[in-house]
Amino acid sequence: MNCKANKCIECTVQQCAHHCDGQNYCTLDRIMVGTHEANPAMDQCTDCKSFCKK
Repeated sequence: MNCKANKCIECTVQQCAHHCDGQNYCTLDRIMVGTHEANPAMDQCTDCKSFCKK
């Protein structure tokens, strides 16, 4: 796949449609980071809201 890797956004989630195959980068210009917790206290409480399943 020929994708445009955004070297400012590293990503290892290969199941995402925005993942640049063969590289650990996102193809989006920007992402939205959110949380699923009322009071996030650690990194596991955050989510990439730009995720789209392949």
